Parts: sequence; structure tokens; C-alpha cells
Amino acid sequence: MSNVKCLNPIAACGMDLLPENYNVVDELADADVVLVRSASMHELEMPASLKAIARAGAGVNNIPLEACAEQGIVVFNTPGANANGVKELVIAGLFLASRDVMGGYNWVKENSADPDIAKAVEKQKAKYAGCEIEGKKLGVIGLGAIGAKVANAAVSLGMEVYGYDPYVSVDAAWNLSRQVKHISNVDDIYRDCDYITVHVPALDSTKGMINADAFAKMKNGVKVLNFSRDALVNDADMKVALAEGKVSCYVTDFPNAAIAGVDGVVTLPHLGASTEESEDNCAKMAVKQIVDYINNGNIKNSVNYPACDMGVCTNVARVAINHKNIPDMLTRFTGVFSTKGINISDMISKSKGDWAYSMLDVSAEITDDIVAALSAVEGVVKVRVIK
Repeated sequence: MSNVKCLNPIAACGMDLLPENYNVVDELADADVVLVRSASMHELEMPASLKAIARAGAGVNNIPLEACAEQGIVVFNTPGANANGVKELVIAGLFLASRDVMGGYNWVKENSADPDIAKAVEKQKAKYAGCEIEGKKLGVIGLGAIGAKVANAAVSLGMEVYGYDPYVSVDAAWNLSRQVKHISNVDDIYRDCDYITVHVPALDSTKGMINADAFAKMKNGVKVLNFSRDALVNDADMKVALAEGKVSCYVTDFPNAAIAGVDGVVTLPHLGASTEESEDNCAKMAVKQIVDYINNGNIKNSVNYPACDMGVCTNVARVAINHKNIPDMLTRFTGVFSTKGINISDMISKSKGDWAYSMLDVSAEITDDIVAALSAVEGVVKVRVIK
């Protein structure tokens, strides 16, 4: 029996995928697995029983990744599950940046009691005139699941699209329209594009990347969209760029005290993945990944441990080991089985940064003394018998 704790409501279509031997519990202390959306876990005490956390969404800033890695807790996310929902809102953002829809809407609402509003409209509407996006240049920074969809959609809308991503995956590259022009230097996007939309994770290398230096390279009147993470844009520098006319409109899905209400800013209340379809897709992907990890030991879409897949174990037993990425670990693991006279039929070991993960299929049952010997190897943080 595996115990599952949900820190947020998880769509029923995902929960329905849990096998019968999975039990939903009320207390975190009893959990083998956690399913979470936006709840912060930074102040929570992780129980020794916890093996995995699945974030039903892409961002994992609400989860203490390094602390989890140190305890052998694999953290999963669901990249791409909400990509279409975010893409559609980004396209809406392009229109909001181009046509002052919000200004016009607010004016009508404020003057709704005027009996002559129909006449007043003809005089007022010129204040909310905008431009069309067809034929304009769009720079997409980051060509992951969302960025690639945005780029393709913009091509279909008649925009001239430039994409920048030095780490673009093979899958993303295959899914990109041939009409998206690949750019090797982000400065070219800053210099040439009428619209810029950013779709990269918030890492030390990307935080504050849209700043005064970047604005200095951009066209006057550029329109900037941020539906990725608020930390990517330096708010103080953005306010200066708006005041000086360097940026004519900033559309963001991340309102905060520094930027909300500033002239030229359209703020949305983090609606990117707020669709029924996105929540369903994220829930289903999160549950499938958790079940495969608990039942088979396989890792897909982890943010703190490497991808690792050996399918379903067809041998007598399988053991999974979370450990530090240091030399000679496999030799030590195989040595434990050698001293017991147990043959290893298959094994895999992968690393990601400071951490690594190994699985070994063997020809005999894994006993408590073997688990103890593996756990005693320096650098091992968790040993789990899969079968």
C-alpha cells in the first residue's frame, strides 16, 4: 500500500488513475507520495516515508528541491501539460498589447450610465486605437513546450517569428514551424523585434534577464510579454523603460506591488494554466509519473534527479538507490551483491548535477541485510526495494 497526500485539490481524472493499492491520506506524516499544485512546501517537515513529490504544473519554486534531493525525495513536474492553455493566453496577450482593449473596456464601464454614450464613443475611440500584429516581428525567448507553441501560433497569425533557445530539445525543434527563424544571439531579438515574449525557467542565470541593459538594445515602443515567471523581469528597470517610452506595453501574468497599476502595464492574475483542460492534463501526467516511479522505479520529468528508465522488472528483484554523484558508486553497489553471491542481470545509473540515481535488477530477493549494506555506502541517501 502506498499513501498519497494531496496538498491541493487534484483533478479527479488524475486521481482516478491511482491503482487500488494507493490510499489517499490526511496527514503528511503518513505519506509516501505528495501531489501538489501551488501550496508552499518550504516550511514543511518531510517525513522519512516520503519518496516522491509531483507538482501538477511546470514551476517548482514552491518546493525545496535541494532539501528533497538530500533526503532522496524525487521531485517531478509536468512540463508541457499546460502548454496549450498558456499559449492561448499569450496570444491573447499579444492582442492586448496591440490594441488598447482594456482601456476601451474600462472607459465604457466607467461611462455606462451616460445616456449619450453611443455618441461619445465616436469621439473617444481614437484614444484606444492600436496596431495589427500581422507582419510584425515577434521574438520568442525560450523554445520549450510553451514557447514552441507560441511561435507556431504567431506564424499562423502572419507574424515574422524569431526564436532563441541555445538549449532547444530535439522534440521541440521537430515541432517548430519551418518559418520560425532560429536566432543564435538573444541581442538580435532585442534589436529587431516589435514584440518580445519570454518563456524560460527562473534560474540564477535568467533572473532579471529583462533589465536596463536589455531595454537599451530594444526598439523604441517595443511590447514585452511575460507569462513565464515574474523574476525574469527587473520591475524597477521596466518602470523606467515604460516611463521613457522604450516599452509601450508590458503584459504580465504575475502582478505584484511594484508593477500592478503602472501605466502601460496589463496585469493578469496568473491565469496561464487556469483552464479545466490544463488542470486535467497536469493531474494525469503527475499521477502517471508517480505510479511509474513507485511501482517500477522509473524517473521521468524530475527536476532534482536524472531521467532513468528500465521499464517493468522481469527479474526476481529490483533495487533503486538515490545517491550523491561521486566516483566509484556502481563498483561499491555491485560489490555488495558480489559478496552475497547474487548475479546482477541489468543495471542503469544516471546523474544530474550533484545527484545520481541507480537501479539494479538481480537474480535473488533483496533482503534487509543487503539494504543495510547498500545504505551504508558513503553518499547513499535512500535505498528502495521496488520488487
